[in-house]
Amino acid sequence: MWEDFKKFALKGNVLDLAVAVVIGAAFGKVVSSLVEDIIMPVVGILVGGISVEDWSYKVNDVVLNYGLFIQSIIDFFIIAFSIFMVIRIFTKMKRKKDIPAEEEPEVLDKTQEILMEIKDLLSKERTGL
Repeated sequence: MWEDFKKFALKGNVLDLAVAVVIGAAFGKVVSSLVEDIIMPVVGILVGGISVEDWSYKVNDVVLNYGLFIQSIIDFFIIAFSIFMVIRIFTKMKRKKDIPAEEEPEVLDKTQEILMEIKDLLSKERTGL
């Protein structure tokens, strides 16, 4: 059982997934900080100092904090856009790497040029042109 567990736990895919989760968590913190500490204060200034998070509606003794929901939606779109941009950049970099370099035309010396002309002339004589 121990050997089977080692094979499972040390497979390349499992390790890749673990690294992706850790990097994803760190990226999530960076983007959350970007949204909370930079973007939303600027949005607050642009809309006249109104904080979306403070929006609420009170029904009897129950408070509906719909502003927090709206803030979560805004956070989602900003995070989704950030991830989209990172993936787009990586995809463009990969495409550039995968595109083979254009082959330079072969430069012929004088002897090679004469041989090519002779070959073309012989080819024309055989076909009767």
